[in-house]
Amino acid sequence: MGDSSASYIHMVQHLIEECLIFNMSKEECMEALSKHANITPVITATVWNELEKENKEFFEAYSRSRKKEDRMSETETNAMIQKIVSDHDHNDDDDDDDEENPKDPED
Repeated sequence: MGDSSASYIHMVQHLIEECLIFNMSKEECMEALSKHANITPVITATVWNELEKENKEFFEAYSRSRKKEDRMSETETNAMIQKIVSDHDHNDDDDDDDEENPKDPED
């Protein structure tokens, strides 16, 4: 169970980092991950809070730099999160294929 929960937390962290790239607030990220990746808001909030503790200066600067006019529309945000989740799912499928069919170094 330890490996799968660590993997899940790592996935949530990665998705939060994607939300940060798109200048989303904690609340927007919680809503987007709940809606598009079926991640409960309490999980997103917990991982976000841990990231804030570990990266206090970054999050202080991030909070200061967020401006309403820089934020994407809800439609743009939804489309971007859908793309992130589908890309993540696709990469997981590729990783599974690599494990099942390792490439021969002679190819």
